[in-house]
Amino acid sequence: MSYLYVCEQGASIGIKENRFQVKYKDGLLKSVPAETLEVIDVFGKIQITTQCLTECLKRGINVIFYSTNGSYFGRLISTTHVNVQRQRKQADLGKNKEFQLDFSRKIIDAKIHNQIVVLRRYARGRQQNVERAIAEMQNMQRKLPRAVSIEQIMGYEGTAAKIYFRTLGELIDPAFRFSGRSRRPPMDPFNSMISLGYSIILNELYGKIEGKGLNPYFGIMHKDREKHPTLASDLMEEWRAVLIDTTALSMLNGHELTIDNFYMDTEYPGVYLDKEGFRKYIQKLEMKFRSDNKYLSYINYRVSFRRALDMQVNQLVKVIETGDVNEYSPVIIR
Repeated sequence: MSYLYVCEQGASIGIKENRFQVKYKDGLLKSVPAETLEVIDVFGKIQITTQCLTECLKRGINVIFYSTNGSYFGRLISTTHVNVQRQRKQADLGKNKEFQLDFSRKIIDAKIHNQIVVLRRYARGRQQNVERAIAEMQNMQRKLPRAVSIEQIMGYEGTAAKIYFRTLGELIDPAFRFSGRSRRPPMDPFNSMISLGYSIILNELYGKIEGKGLNPYFGIMHKDREKHPTLASDLMEEWRAVLIDTTALSMLNGHELTIDNFYMDTEYPGVYLDKEGFRKYIQKLEMKFRSDNKYLSYINYRVSFRRALDMQVNQLVKVIETGDVNEYSPVIIR
């Protein structure tokens, strides 16, 4: 299956002879067979014909709308996959405190583990000693089994995340050095890249969750928030370092982007990718999503990261159908 990213301002998307077509202002044309398309990601001022939107609804193709800077606006979705009975089970499990704790421990344990692996990998490349920071993160990890509330678990996760990002800042090219996580708005190039990446992966998971008949807004670990797909946020946690942080780090440390690829926005204060940097980053992320990995413990073959995301959601469906949290195996990198 293919994903279509359209970020060239003034482009238009239509459909002709069973192919989705993107027309750019300079006359270039991109064409994708309708049978292979799964998602269209639209950034900024892009025109979409009603015929194209209708075809997307018929085929169950998600159309996701972002600002030019990557802020999420909303999505066009078909309702063909709604499974009411599954959603009732999902809502019931969300009230089961023991289940919530067990599931949350699994997710956060995997997240901290993956962050530690990323720190060690990049520390070797820059010949830095990060073992003290890792020991502090492992201390948070060891406390997870004794946590008696979601708030405790998220407290340990928050402490580990602060240590992780502080240490990560020391492993990045000095031109892009940062002191910690800044979200709204991102105040430096690295935060700008990971904020955009997190938004993209969150909405990929949103579509996959909805495609399995689940409700993306019925979370298990994160607290309910108005207009926020908390279940997608739950599943995203173990993927953040694996997919997004490593892509941003490799591009900055590998000099695939320069400081000139970022700018300060006066209307929306913060640091953002320019047109060329945005294109390169989206292209790199898509390559990452398509690349193979063997991080899933319950299969003995390699799959693309995108397929792994889909299989993760399939596991969650099993958990909801059976009520057995042991059906879920988190993503662990080595």
